[in-house]
Amino acid sequence: MATRHPGPLRYYRMAISRIEWTEMSWNPVTGCSKLSAGCKNCYAEVLAKRLCSMGSEKYVNGFEVATHPEALPVPFKWKTPRMVFVNSMSDLFHDAVPLSFILEVFKVMNQCRRHQFQVLTKRPKRLVSLDQVLPWSANIWMGVSVENEEVLGRVDWLRKCSAKVKFLSLEPLLGPLNHLSLAHIDWVIVGGESGSRARPTREEWVLEIRNKCADTGVPFFFKQWGGANRKKAGRLLCGRTYEQMPPFAAEESLLLA
Repeated sequence: MATRHPGPLRYYRMAISRIEWTEMSWNPVTGCSKLSAGCKNCYAEVLAKRLCSMGSEKYVNGFEVATHPEALPVPFKWKTPRMVFVNSMSDLFHDAVPLSFILEVFKVMNQCRRHQFQVLTKRPKRLVSLDQVLPWSANIWMGVSVENEEVLGRVDWLRKCSAKVKFLSLEPLLGPLNHLSLAHIDWVIVGGESGSRARPTREEWVLEIRNKCADTGVPFFFKQWGGANRKKAGRLLCGRTYEQMPPFAAEESLLLA
């Protein structure tokens, strides 16, 4: 795991996200390693290699895990409240990320209560092992990625953490999730895989999850069908879009900003 030295500020200014369920991306950590079937066609790995070939200083080592202390102050520069995806190009709970740096990231999120921070991991066992030392302010949303039944246990680990808002990213959805329980889950995102090698997502899988969300009162967000032409495939499900979100911790955020 590498720690990058501060580079030109232009690399760390606003990163407006194209991900439908967020507004901004903030990457104090970059790089990762494959863990399960959902990682096979990782978009972040492809993008990191492209940025490396273009000479981006932040990705000089490609997809090797690296921390970027110089990126930590970035959320303080955003004066209006934003929805922020933390480490869209990595996993904050990767074993190669030191606890000391994870705590620095949490410190920033605690101090920037005007923003809602969305943290997503495929490594919830490490998340839970660190839970007692992590300062969970209400504006930190914690989620896990689940692509098929083989990794459904990640949801059980997520339930054990102290985050006020817990969410699931069921993307890329590679199979039915017949045994999915939404107990103590506050939000569900579903999406198909994008790219020329995208594996299919079936409508019946998505509808089963949508119906389960409706039955349990959990907000449901359908991101995309994916495929080689993501835009053409669109994001309509049964003729409509689904963009439900969990309630924000707005009052606390304003009081403590």
